[in-house]
Amino acid sequence: MKTFLFTDLDDTLFQTLAKCPPGQELVAAAFLADGRANSFSTPGQRALLELFAAQSTIIPTTARDLASFQRVALPIRFTSYSILNFGGLVLRPDGGLDADWFSLMQADMAEAKAGLVDITGRLDAYCTQKGLPNRARIISDAGIAFFALLKDPEKNLSRLNALEQAVIQPWLGGEGKDFVLHTNGNNHAILPKSLDKSRAVAYVSDLLRAEHGEILTFGMGDSRSDGPFLALCDYAITPHHSQLSKLCFGEPARSAP
Repeated sequence: MKTFLFTDLDDTLFQTLAKCPPGQELVAAAFLADGRANSFSTPGQRALLELFAAQSTIIPTTARDLASFQRVALPIRFTSYSILNFGGLVLRPDGGLDADWFSLMQADMAEAKAGLVDITGRLDAYCTQKGLPNRARIISDAGIAFFALLKDPEKNLSRLNALEQAVIQPWLGGEGKDFVLHTNGNNHAILPKSLDKSRAVAYVSDLLRAEHGEILTFGMGDSRSDGPFLALCDYAITPHHSQLSKLCFGEPARSAP
């Protein structure tokens, strides 16, 4: 039976230097557009990747867009499908866009575009009125607008949380009922409900079953938004201390002295 691992990338297989544990041998795993390394893997992450690569086909399942995905540099080659933009794009094994999925997303995201314009406008107007430095932007890839993103230029999470309570949550409870908020660190992403990694994982899983028959699937991810796609897989894995781990299992107990 063929085995497949659907895995998130950032904060699962690598992370920024600030999130890396001290005293470990780090290897650059992803780069900025100017060539600077900005994400690194630990020995444990590399060992896990090597373990799965020896027995399974690995399918990236990430929020990264096509350009930032191409700047990932892991010690394996991805030879099957890849899922990008929270499920907005599916790449075929040859690296080209899956045309059927692309057409579906074009239609779904066209319906969602007005909502993305609305929430970014509301956020920007509120920030201007209050003299805040935050600005929201719509994230697009391959000519499709997928989601709205709000960050804080000073990584002031309390300011982001205040904006969430003042603007985003009231909107989600009314005009934005067809959208969801995904938060992770300095990222507040407002996504159409039709944009979901789990939809893309279900689609790719069907393609794999049509090709290989019965398959065994693992899902791996760190954030709350990864939960639905992990639930579709036969087995689910989440990193220690991750957002999803804490949600499912609570805060880890401290080791005895």
